[in-house]
Amino acid sequence: SWSGTCRVIAPVLADLAKKLPNVTYLKVDVDELKTVAEEWNVEAMPTFIYLKEGNLIDKVVGAKKDELQQRIVLINLVHKYEIELVFYCFNFVSETRIS
Repeated sequence: SWSGTCRVIAPVLADLAKKLPNVTYLKVDVDELKTVAEEWNVEAMPTFIYLKEGNLIDKVVGAKKDELQQRIVLINLVHKYEIELVFYCFNFVSETRIS
């Protein structure tokens, strides 16, 4: 609730979830799951990690709406709808699906 950039970008992710429903969207509260954030080297909020079968494909750091949208569309096309986008931020419910 205190991170303005996380609150600003959350509706963008909700919109992407509607447009690209074959992508799994997850939100992670780094305050509650510090070990998970450390495992994925999350150092700034928000951080978006693109995964396929648990493997890192790409990463976007910051609330960069255009870059986030462009990469998810490109990665989604290349990897044929089998990706996960994990959104690391403060004060979000751990691993809650957006869509």
